[in-house]
Amino acid sequence: MTRIDRRALFTSGAAAALLAATGTALADTPRVGGILRLAVPRDGRLMEQVARGAVFDTLTEIGADGLLRSELASNWSSSPDARIWQFDLRSDVSFHSRQPLSAEDVVASLSDSGFRDMYSAQIDVRTLNSIRISLGSSNPHLPYLLADGRFAICAKGEAKVDLAMANGTGCYRVERARAGRDFRATRVSNHYKTGQAGWVDTVELIVIPDAAVRAEALRDGYVDVAALPAPDGLVTRGSFHYHPSATDMALAARMDVGMPRTIGRRSALDDGRITERWWRL
Repeated sequence: MTRIDRRALFTSGAAAALLAATGTALADTPRVGGILRLAVPRDGRLMEQVARGAVFDTLTEIGADGLLRSELASNWSSSPDARIWQFDLRSDVSFHSRQPLSAEDVVASLSDSGFRDMYSAQIDVRTLNSIRISLGSSNPHLPYLLADGRFAICAKGEAKVDLAMANGTGCYRVERARAGRDFRATRVSNHYKTGQAGWVDTVELIVIPDAAVRAEALRDGYVDVAALPAPDGLVTRGSFHYHPSATDMALAARMDVGMPRTIGRRSALDDGRITERWWRL
C-alpha cells in the first residue's frame, strides 16, 4: 500500500480523529452490534455524505490510517505513462438487490458521474470483472481520485440521486430515508467487509436544526455523535470526545463510541465512511 500525503483526498477516516483530540486509547478490537445515532444540521451536506458513504462503495478508498487501499477493485495497474489503467474487480460483491457486481456496472456508474468528461476518459469493459480506463493525459494519481464519493458505484442504469431507492454495495442497506428529516440503514449480513468494517447493526441520522438542541440530545443520550460548532455549556467537557478540540469543535461523541487507534489527520467532515469506522463499546 502507498502512504498518502497531500494526495489523500476525500476520505481519510478523519471523523475518527476524535480519538486524537482526546488522547484516549480506545479498544483496538471493535464490538459488533448496537445502534449508532448521529445528530446533524438541516443543511443536508453531512447527512447526505454519511448516508451515501454507508450505502455506496468506490473502486478504491483511503483507510482510517490514511493509506490507499482497494475497495471494489481487487487490484490495478497502468501503462508506463500512467495514461491507460486496468482495474480488476472483486468477485465476491453483490448489490443490496443481490445482483452481482459487474464491469458494466462500474463503466455505467463512472460514465454517469461525469468522470468521463472530467478526465477526457474512455471507459471500457475489458472482461466480466475488469475495466480499462484510457485517460486524455497521464495521471499517476488516478487510484486516489477514484476514492472520491462522487465516483461511487451503483447498479447499471439506476440513479444515485434518490437515497431512499439507493442500491449500492456498501455495508449498510437503506431502510428509511426522508430528506431533511432522518435516515436509517441496517447492516448487510455476509458483506465482503465483514470483520473489517460495518460494526454496528443500525445507523440512524437525525436532523436537528438547532445546535444547542443537538448538544442537549448528545448530553441526554438520545444520540451518540453530534455535529456541533461549540460546547456552549450543554456538553460537559471531559465526558465526550471533541474534534478538533472543545474550543474549535466540529463533532462530539459519547465516550462509549469506539474508533480506530491509528487515524488519518484530516477534517472531521470529509469522511463519508464514519459509519463503518465507529463502533459501540
